[in-house]
Order: sequence, then structure tokens, then C-alpha cells
Amino acid sequence: MRRLAIAFFYDEHGIVDDYMPYLMRAIGEFSEKTIFVSNGPITPQSEVAVRKVADEVIIRENVGFDVWAYKQVLEHVGYENLAKYDEVMLYNHTIYGPFFPLSEMFEVMDKRKCDFWGMTSHKSMVPNPFTKTGRLPEHINSHFIAVRKRMLKSPEFKEYWDRRPKIESYTDSVLKHESIFTEHFEQLGFSSSTYVDNKRYTTEYPIMMEVQDVVANRCPIIKRRLFFHDHYFFEENGTDIPLALETLRNTSDYPEEMMWKSALRVSKLRNLNVNVNLMRVLPDEARVKKIAKNRYGKVAVCAHIYYVEMLEEILAKTDNIPVPYDFIASTDTPAKAKEIRRVAKKRKNIAKVIVRVVEMNRGRDMSALFITCRDIFLDSEYDLVCRLHTKKSPQLDRNIGNMFKRHLIENLLHSRGYVTNLLEEFRQKPWIGVAVPPIVNVSFCAIGQSWFANKAWCQDLVRFLDLKVELDPTTPVATYGTMFWFRPKALHKLFLPKWEWSLFSDEPHHIDGGLAHVLERIICYAAQDAGFATLHVTNPDYAAQSYTVAEFKLDQLISKLPPNTVRMQAHMLSNWKEAGYPPNGYVDSFQIPRTHSEKHLGVRAWLHEFRVSLYPASNMIKHPLINYFTRIRTRLAATRIFGS
Repeated sequence: MRRLAIAFFYDEHGIVDDYMPYLMRAIGEFSEKTIFVSNGPITPQSEVAVRKVADEVIIRENVGFDVWAYKQVLEHVGYENLAKYDEVMLYNHTIYGPFFPLSEMFEVMDKRKCDFWGMTSHKSMVPNPFTKTGRLPEHINSHFIAVRKRMLKSPEFKEYWDRRPKIESYTDSVLKHESIFTEHFEQLGFSSSTYVDNKRYTTEYPIMMEVQDVVANRCPIIKRRLFFHDHYFFEENGTDIPLALETLRNTSDYPEEMMWKSALRVSKLRNLNVNVNLMRVLPDEARVKKIAKNRYGKVAVCAHIYYVEMLEEILAKTDNIPVPYDFIASTDTPAKAKEIRRVAKKRKNIAKVIVRVVEMNRGRDMSALFITCRDIFLDSEYDLVCRLHTKKSPQLDRNIGNMFKRHLIENLLHSRGYVTNLLEEFRQKPWIGVAVPPIVNVSFCAIGQSWFANKAWCQDLVRFLDLKVELDPTTPVATYGTMFWFRPKALHKLFLPKWEWSLFSDEPHHIDGGLAHVLERIICYAAQDAGFATLHVTNPDYAAQSYTVAEFKLDQLISKLPPNTVRMQAHMLSNWKEAGYPPNGYVDSFQIPRTHSEKHLGVRAWLHEFRVSLYPASNMIKHPLINYFTRIRTRLAATRIFGS
């Protein structure tokens, strides 16, 4: 077939990540000409990459979303010229792939008798989720649509694009193009088909909701949105993204790093962490038996040794590193430095010992890393570094402090086999830049609260360091306790500034809101800006303990709330929070309206929230008796609260 490919692209920063030219090159093998169209300018480097795989590049104003971009290119080519092609393919930047040879797809679809076709489609839905009324028609997903000659040369095809209304939002793009395109042309007598057969799947949107099964059946693409979409959607629909990625890892030779580089630029770390499960419970038995000295590059341990009496404990755990490593230590006095050298030189697996004395202990281990050791890691010869310190946590009860210390060290250096497996994660996944223990959960209440007094300064630091990231709204992905593994190049932007001692809190006021605690929470975001993900690592013993404790805490919270989905329970509690946590609980969280109109609106809002907090919407529809009694309850409650 003679094919024309039109590739649509948009990125707010104008960066064309490697996945896009890769996709264009693969589709280009089946097309005579490729036209790349971008809504908004792209960087010079991106343009060079695109021109290697595109025959023509069109940069247009960022208006009309993909719909008007396609419309402009079709008019640019000319409808009389479109009719010369057997097929015109319209595809966009919202997909990764191909994971499998496109020849498989084209061989199948070339035999199909149809006027237009796509890779995947969306089933019909009632009501339409975008309008809450009517019907969403079954339609081919607009990330890839191929139109054949009979339809291309028809007056109806030109008329469709001539009549496209103004597109001002993503919803407009769906309602005024994507969801109507298929039905519109089928009603005109044109036939359609899709490569992925929706009848094999039970959900409305298989490429998103059942991606684990769709890729197992060799669908050549996945949606970028899998990495950063609202996790409630996936959890409520049983979507298994980690399984899908593992399937692709085992069956495809697609360069996976390209996906991560792209996803990290547009994702919030916490969302990315849960969607694709960036947590590994690593076994103590090494998956690799024979390890060459240079298998993991040059490895170092960088430790702040304030309490010299804990040095042997630290070194006993670093003995679990399966390759020789350099030991880089900082401390606060020459006498301690001498003792550290003496003890460290006795260890057979330490290749070189470097000990430095800090000017002062303001900022403790954080200032020691980013000031005292700055030159070592700024343009580093090291590939991987384990950051440790002698942690006593004098501000905590000794028992809790010891538990926190064990949580950190045991999840970084649990056993020789465990550390080998951890280093293998870095080796096999070059997009991993930092490995941290999970957020501390036992004897601490950090989940959901761990920004504490640090978020405002973290936002300032994001601007100061020019990090192109978005901080998570609730729980940051962070190096809690400041012990972690890292690639120095992942933290390059943190080593660039010449931090001053005076910026750190004076002793003994090592408090939240100080630079040390801010850096603790910004490390993983600096790695994200550099194109690296953060991996959470834990050993089986701690994973079991932490899970059990988390399950207990979740049980204690959810059991006190009206039965519903976690999404609705969280929404209910958000309203309570926004009302200032009134002491009488959620029901009294709405302020009494002052005017009659405000009163009416307030009652309606409260009744709706009260109803959905008692029963899921589906139950309200299926059980009229429940609906009846709920109306009575809400009416009585409204009378009590609003007086009418």
C-alpha cells in the first residue's frame, strides 16, 4: 500500500523524548511519507531528532488540540492529493511502542475489508462519562486511525474536517472528534475495524483497564497515561500495570528506558510509584552467583561518622556489599578521623579510605554530603554510592530511635545476597537513580503527613535549582532518615550549588523547616529532574512487619468511616478538612448559609455528600427501599442542622 503518516505531537516544554522518533521510525517503515506536526515550538535538539525520521515538519500554534492539527495538515497536503494514497495514518504522542513488529498488525489489517481502522477502541457507555447524560458511542481510539482510499476521496471526509468546531479542551477533543468519528462515518456507509478485538475483553477501555491482558495478546502499543493517571482508576478497575510491564520486559526488545525518561518528565513521583509499583521486596538469596569486581562499576560507601562507637556496626553491614568499595567518611574532629582510618583500613573489602573533617556539624549528615564531599560527587568517578550515617536520633525515645535506624540500615544492607540483588536492580534498570527504604511506618505516623514544615522551602528550592518537577501534594517520595543508594549523576543539580554552613540550622536545633530536612525531601525530585526514578527497597522480614502494621492502621481508620470506596471516603474527609475540622465531625462541617439562596445550595450539597457517604451510587439505584430510608434520614438531619 501507498501510505501517508501524520504524527501529531505536543509537549509544554517542547521536548520530543526518544520514544516519539522511535515510534515514527517504526511506522515510517510502512509509509511512503511522514509528516510531523507539533502544537507549539520544539527545542532545537528535538527538531534535529525529528527531522531524521520525518519527511516534513510543521510547527503550528498550540490551538485546537490534535483535531485542528490533523485538519491543518490534511488541508496542507490537499484532499485531491490524499486520494492518491491507499491509506493515511493519523497517530499521536500519547502511546509508547511498538513493542512487537508492526508487520504482525499490518499483515492482519491489510486483509481486512474496511474503509478505516485503528489499533484499539473504546466500548459504548451509558451515561456518557464526560457529560453524565446520554451515550458515549463505541469508537476507535484516536491515538491511531488509518483511513483508506474510498473514504479519503469521498466528499464526506473533507466535509467532516471542514465542519470541525472549535476545540478548546481535552473534553472537546473527545466529544467533538474522537468519540463521534467512528459512528459518524459508519452511519454514512463506511465500514471500520480494529486490530485489538474488544469482544475479548470485559471492560469499556481495554488498552487502559486491561492492559495486562492486551499486551499479553501482543498489542503493539500501551498508553503513556498508564504511568501518571489517577491511581484510583486503576485500583477500582483491577488494572495490573506492573504485570503488563513485566510481560513486555520478557517478550519484547523495546528499549524500556525510553518510556521511563518520558514518564518521569510528566509524572508525580508518588503516582508513578504506585501505578507501576516501584517497590521491590528483595530476597536474601542472590540471583547472581559469580560477580566480577567491576560488574557494578565503581562503588563507594559515603558515611558521616559522628558517633565513632557505631563505626563497627556500620562496617559490619557494608561487608555485605559483594564487590570492593571505597570508604568515604566525614566526621567532626581530627581525633575521630584518625580512629576511623585505623578501623576502616582493617576491612579487606575496602579498596580505599578517604576521611574528611567537617568545618562544623551544622546540618549534620546532609551538610557533610553536600559541602564536605561536594567535590567528590560533583563530577564523580563513582557509579553507585551507599549513603549512611551513625544515627542515634536523640530527639526520639531510644527504642523508637533504634527501630528507625534498623529500618534504614536493614533495608539497604540486609545481607550479602540482598545487596547483590539491590545492585542488580541498578544494573538492569539504568533509569533507577536512587534506592530508598520504604517510608517509615512502624512506630511513626509519617504517611500523609511527612511534608511537616518543609514543603514551602522545598518549593523554593525547586525554583532555585530549576527542577522541572511537580511536588507531590501529600506524602513526598523522600530519603527519610537520609540513608540511601544513589547514582551521583542523578543528584548532579544538588551538588552544583556551593552550599554554606550558615544555611543549615545551628546545633542543637536540627528541626523541620531547616535546610537539612528540606534536602532530605528534595533528593528524589532532583533525581526525577535528571531523568531517574526512585526505587523503594525492603527485605522480606521488614516488608511483612510493615505491611501488617499498615493494614492495622488502615483498618482503624476505614472502620470508623461510612461504608464506601476509599475514593469517596477520602473525598468526605477532604470536605471535613477544608471546613477546618469542626469538632462534631463531617456532618457539621458545612457552615450554615447566611442567605436564603446560599441556604438552599448548602442543603443540596450536604444532602448529596451525606447520601454518597452512606451508600455507593450503584446501591442507591438498585435498592429503592434504601433510597427511601436515606431520604428520610437526610431530611431529618437537614432539619436538625439548617432548621428547615
